[in-house]
Amino acid sequence: MLDDFFARALVAGIGVALVAGPLGCFIVWRRLAYFGDTLSHAALLGVALAFLFEVNITLAVFAVSVLVSLALLLLQRRASLSSDALLGLLAHSSLALGLMALAFMSWVRIDLMGFLFGDILAVSTMDILAIYAGGVFVLVVLAAIWTPLFAATVNRELAEAEGLRPDRANLVFMILLATVIAISMKIVGVLLITAMLIIPAATARRLSGGPEQMAVLAAVIGVIAVIGGLFGSLEWDTPSGPSIVVAALALFLLSLSPLAGMIAGMRRGGAAAKTEGERP
Repeated sequence: MLDDFFARALVAGIGVALVAGPLGCFIVWRRLAYFGDTLSHAALLGVALAFLFEVNITLAVFAVSVLVSLALLLLQRRASLSSDALLGLLAHSSLALGLMALAFMSWVRIDLMGFLFGDILAVSTMDILAIYAGGVFVLVVLAAIWTPLFAATVNRELAEAEGLRPDRANLVFMILLATVIAISMKIVGVLLITAMLIIPAATARRLSGGPEQMAVLAAVIGVIAVIGGLFGSLEWDTPSGPSIVVAALALFLLSLSPLAGMIAGMRRGGAAAKTEGERP
């Protein structure tokens, strides 16, 4: 099955969607869309450094993304600028440094459009193994830190009072996000990764009745977007990465319909009834 390029693309895209959905929920809850965008911009600097030092591209992107995350934490404590200003500074600076580094390396010929917008149809079996190995790691760690991370999302002071160590959970979350961006770069490209993190989660938020349900729904919606986008790309000969994002957008627009609103209301009512029934 994996000898066929389209089948490999489907398997790889589904793997990314299953991981991006739950992580994207925390991005939506915490209003961190610009942070995800910053890391995706920094990925291009990782690509440039990978070619400069002749190291694995995925590892270089992961390392740069982690360094940018740590730089953000350090600047938040020492600088007087707001978080969105710091994110803008880091995002555009890292993107500009990456483009300049690639321009100076005249001996290197790379497909810049492929890195920016992805080429899911070119994934190899080794890429799929990396996606699923990294994805399992991310989901296992996310499950382990779910309680402190969610508590810090709802009320940071209360999480600290309960000894849940939200700072550590936040740092681990940033590392997980860097991992997802590194393994997703070849699928949808550095400029579309944030869309895959945010759009399925935003869609699931309208249809779910609780945080865990939203995480599962976001993964499912991402999978549907991947399948629909790839088959749409095959049918209309459109770019595969953008086609997946457009499919995710179409699902979000469907979630705005009155029928979807009724379904969401029923789910929330069922969740509330279940919670009420569990009370002593």
